[in-house]
Amino acid sequence: MAILGNFIKTAIELTDKLLPEPNAVEAQQQVLRKLLTTAKDTAFGQQYKFNGILKSVNLPLSYAQHVPFHDYQKIYDEWWYQLLEGEQDITWPGRPNYFALSSGTTGSTSKRIPVTDEMLAAIRNTGIQQVTSLANFDLPPEFFEKEIMMLGSSTDLQNQGNYLEGEISGISASNIPFWFKGYYKPGDEIAQIDDWDTRVQKIAERAETWDIGALSGIPSWIELMLKKVIDYHGLKNIHEIWPNLMVYTPGGVAFEPYRKSFEKLLAHPLIYLDTYLASEGFLAFQNRPDTNAMSLVVDNGIYFEFVPFEEKNLTEEGNVREDAEVLTLAEVEEGVDYVLIITTVAGAWRYMIGDTIMFTDKGRHEIRITGRTKHFLNVVGSQLSVHKMNDAIQKLEEHFDVTIPEFTVAAVRRNADQEYIHRWYLGSDETIDERKATQLLDEVLSNMNKNYSVARSKALKGVEVKVVPTDIFYNWSERSKKKGGQVKTSRVMSEEKFAEWEEFAQENYTLTKVP
Repeated sequence: MAILGNFIKTAIELTDKLLPEPNAVEAQQQVLRKLLTTAKDTAFGQQYKFNGILKSVNLPLSYAQHVPFHDYQKIYDEWWYQLLEGEQDITWPGRPNYFALSSGTTGSTSKRIPVTDEMLAAIRNTGIQQVTSLANFDLPPEFFEKEIMMLGSSTDLQNQGNYLEGEISGISASNIPFWFKGYYKPGDEIAQIDDWDTRVQKIAERAETWDIGALSGIPSWIELMLKKVIDYHGLKNIHEIWPNLMVYTPGGVAFEPYRKSFEKLLAHPLIYLDTYLASEGFLAFQNRPDTNAMSLVVDNGIYFEFVPFEEKNLTEEGNVREDAEVLTLAEVEEGVDYVLIITTVAGAWRYMIGDTIMFTDKGRHEIRITGRTKHFLNVVGSQLSVHKMNDAIQKLEEHFDVTIPEFTVAAVRRNADQEYIHRWYLGSDETIDERKATQLLDEVLSNMNKNYSVARSKALKGVEVKVVPTDIFYNWSERSKKKGGQVKTSRVMSEEKFAEWEEFAQENYTLTKVP
């Protein structure tokens, strides 16, 4: 009998019942007031007169009127660079001990995002909220005695004198509470290994000594780790060595494109709990079954604003215009794409994180990530979101009975006539007829998206599909020294970046030269 498991499960269920669901709108106003109050004496708070904003009758409106939007480059160039030089009280009281390295999926240069003690505490608190939400799932008591495999970036952080730097998953794992150490795998020793392949090899060697009940990490890298364990031990599936594996929490990307290939590694499906943990904070997580949407964390150090994803609100570079329409949580609508703007306990003020989201249930403040502001394929008016692309790829998987865990696409000029076409690269280890895939993909997207259909009748003159092994995508990441951790494949590339990708793909795999 799982005595400890029963105790933990009962405690979680009791905590879940005793902690009332906050009024989201009121909670957001309280978060904003606390953020402004805490930072009013910083250099940023003084410049934008936080003391005056705090006296206003309509706090969200006054905040929006007096503080400008920031993308990473703007807030870094004007404020955060001073933190790297050792200054303090710039955008948040004190000086951060950590900086999260993030190149995201839109550039090659690493961003350095401040990680304050308050942010680490908020991440831990949201993690606890996610654990208590397990009371909503039908998990046996035995599950709560099992270990959790958290596959992120290395916890061997780089000392830069005034601060330590690394990816957010490595920073978070290096700060896990002592009471969690007994559950955490692969453990401190292996987690500190910087080389991803060496780390995964050690995981494979130790795998049979662990009783893993849950996995956490980016789908592509979790899948490669599972394959390594399976191959190393000569197994048919991962449940032969981890029979009690029941839960997987992917993060950072939509899981659906990976589901089919992922489930080939299992003896039975898992419970999937989506999470939205970015370098800037822990924003949302799935807290109930029967949905793949995530609930925004409205009461824990992050204030949210929403800009309708419309041409009038954005510059050609994909940044939010200063005069853009902006909405609070009380004003949003379901089924509309919004650019997500956050203000956080790490000193990010009206910060454009780069993601677009859609509310699926306003009452529960549940969202789905629909793409990146710079990852909408809209060079010729096709207005394709990553969300729609993922749906289309799933249709291809179903039709051809294959797995396509990776893809990327760009609008490029055809050499023959300089007309724009969409060129897709699909990552799959199975045989796919490229001509038939092209025809079906074009048909599915036309049926899904009216703007795409119109574009195909006008400026978008063609579609091409190339199929390459999935390893090409992983090797591309490794070439950029980004293997493992928080790295995600760029679903949409600029024409210039795509040219680099094509050259790399053609060097590493025999392809018919594109016309």
